[in-house]
Amino acid sequence: MTTQTALHSTSRISQYWQLTKPRVTQLAVFCAIIGMFLATDGFPGWRVLVAGTIGIWLLAGAAFAVNCLIEAEIDSRMARTARRATARGELTRNQTLVFSAIIGGLGMFVLYAFVNALTMWLTFVTFVGYAVIYTIYLKPATPQNIVIGGLSGAMPPALGWAAVAGEVPMQAWLLVLIIFVWTPPHFWALAMYRRDDYARSGLPMLPITHGMDYTGQQVWLYSLALSATTLLPFAVRMSGLIYLVAAIILNALFLRHSWRVHKHYSDQTARKAFAYSILYLSLLFAALLVDHYFRF
Repeated sequence: MTTQTALHSTSRISQYWQLTKPRVTQLAVFCAIIGMFLATDGFPGWRVLVAGTIGIWLLAGAAFAVNCLIEAEIDSRMARTARRATARGELTRNQTLVFSAIIGGLGMFVLYAFVNALTMWLTFVTFVGYAVIYTIYLKPATPQNIVIGGLSGAMPPALGWAAVAGEVPMQAWLLVLIIFVWTPPHFWALAMYRRDDYARSGLPMLPITHGMDYTGQQVWLYSLALSATTLLPFAVRMSGLIYLVAAIILNALFLRHSWRVHKHYSDQTARKAFAYSILYLSLLFAALLVDHYFRF
């Protein structure tokens, strides 16, 4: 194999890898893993942990690949996404569909064979919810797309819980609710400082349809709702003081960022709020895990 051929192969692998939106997938899979550990007082078991992680990761990647395919033209008009292989025409429709079908099918097989059927079907429904219902119907139709379609992105903790317990109890749905309420302030902060991109895209994003002031207000209101929602695990005795203290501190910082977006907006403020929202969710779920095993 020549050096040029090797570089081309590496580049092609990278293009397929980027279709799976690895940074977004990592956060989703992390939340699923937390769900696995919270579903048991002990260790989930290596088989379920590894197979569940791989299966959920593969199906999430397949959903993102379909999303990139459907939004190829939109992505080509946005600076943030114009380099995607589908937007540049470097991966064809058939190549993307085959790739998505292969990793999605493999993910379903892994979940069915090594985890359980409930997890497989819940993950598949999540795939359909994001790749089809959200991407095709909701996103181009309403500025509330991220709110309505947020349930698909909020499902990972329930998937992880189902992988270990074979059921999805109230505690798992509380985790889903937290991510569901977290999604609007997280995503709208991004949409605010990327408003020019979204204006070119033609998508009815909230800063474009309702203006920056209104969007900032919604970021603040959803942040207040998120702060209340994250206290529910403690209220129902799902967690203890470690989580409560962590949630209060993390929420205080989240509210500080959101207030600045609402009342003292700048693109830099929104960027910081968006970046913190990712760290916030990771630390919040990590605190749940620590509290689960070291509760007092």
